Amino acid sequence: MSLVGKNAPVFNAPAVINGEEIVESFSLTDYIGKKEVMFFFYPKDFTFVCPTEILAFQEQLAEFEKRDVAVVGCSCDTEETHLAWLMTPKANGGIEGVTYPLVADSTKTVASNFGVLAGDWGYTEEGELTFEGAPVAFRGTFFIDKEGIVRHETINDLPLGRNIQEMIRVVDAWQYVQKHGEVCPANWEEGKDAMQATRDGVASYLASH
Repeated sequence: MSLVGKNAPVFNAPAVINGEEIVESFSLTDYIGKKEVMFFFYPKDFTFVCPTEILAFQEQLAEFEKRDVAVVGCSCDTEETHLAWLMTPKANGGIEGVTYPLVADSTKTVASNFGVLAGDWGYTEEGELTFEGAPVAFRGTFFIDKEGIVRHETINDLPLGRNIQEMIRVVDAWQYVQKHGEVCPANWEEGKDAMQATRDGVASYLASH
């Protein structure tokens, strides 16, 4: 089920912050009333598509920050594995230089609560606990407003990398709506016309485009 329009699931989990420091209890609730959050899941440390996404978010971090949006990543790896990857140079497949928080969801409860775990637990006929599917997170992305409510979500299958510019466009659209009270039509980008959410507003917009 979609989380859009609902409160983002609350969690406390270990994380690596500033690219070098492990904290035992990290929570998105720390941002409530202060910042919007782009919270994203990726499948696994020391893999292939994942570092391209994580580094792409880092490359655009200043764009998110100037919009007062925090970027936070999460996978089902441990905090120690996160730290080791953060200490590995890019030339060796690492993500050295990433400064935003990476949450360690080794219990898989965060991914499960956000609906992005790529598998699930079950039982055999003998009553033994099993796991079907992949014990990692899909590429889920959640834009959470300052009240802690999810305003946008996308979930990609494991091989499909994200477009980080689209994440910025989502932020721009949401912030435009909040500031101007208009709605953003298809393919809206910063600087383009929005429209009033009325029949006359739609008619006027369509007639001029």
